[in-house]
Amino acid sequence: MSAPIVVHGLSLTRGRTVTINDEIAGLVCNDHDLIELLRRAGVYDAEHCLDDPQWIDWRGGRAHEYEPA
Repeated sequence: MSAPIVVHGLSLTRGRTVTINDEIAGLVCNDHDLIELLRRAGVYDAEHCLDDPQWIDWRGGRAHEYEPA
């Protein structure tokens, strides 16, 4: 089973697109943005999900990185 939340690769400028259950949920520029987006989507304990692979799949870049090198 794959994680319901996917943080996709870095955009060309800044930030990462987030999908929840294959639906685009938004663009985040840092962990705080991601936590707020997840809370608005109903993930109660969002800050504790960031490093849980059952919840979040970080693709196309390292976890917690939001700006291109």
